[in-house]
Amino acid sequence: MTSHSTATAAHPVLRVPPASPAAAAAYFAASLAFHADVSDVAAALAADGDPGFVVLDSRSTASWDQGHVPGAVHLPTALIPEQAEALLDPAVPVVTYCWGPGCNGATRAALALAQRGFQVKEMLGGFEYWVREGFAYETWEGAERRAADPLTAPVDAADCGC
Repeated sequence: MTSHSTATAAHPVLRVPPASPAAAAAYFAASLAFHADVSDVAAALAADGDPGFVVLDSRSTASWDQGHVPGAVHLPTALIPEQAEALLDPAVPVVTYCWGPGCNGATRAALALAQRGFQVKEMLGGFEYWVREGFAYETWEGAERRAADPLTAPVDAADCGC
């Protein structure tokens, strides 16, 4: 019989050992300071009152017209240096999004805003997961909503419980 440490050391998952609990706590706390998920953003926007942040769509005008989060500010990443101060209140945190997990546009927008003194988070999943989780969105033709994708959101519960 192989000892637990010998068996796990050869396993690809544990080839590099996990971080210490203190290092893991610091890393995950930092991650939450930089990121928000689609469900949390949607819940905050749907609640009564001011959510305490503004949502920023960093995509092109054609992408914005195709669909965007209701109430979002449209500011393509390339225009942030010229227009951010005129469109955004530096005292209000900004949550950026772009297309989805395969796009780093929201990351680049968040960097550009942070470099100009804005507090900023990136919305994980972007517009793709906003739509896939079944939240309403706006297009140039009006409001739309798709059924939740059961691979990304529960179809029979208000939230995933995480």
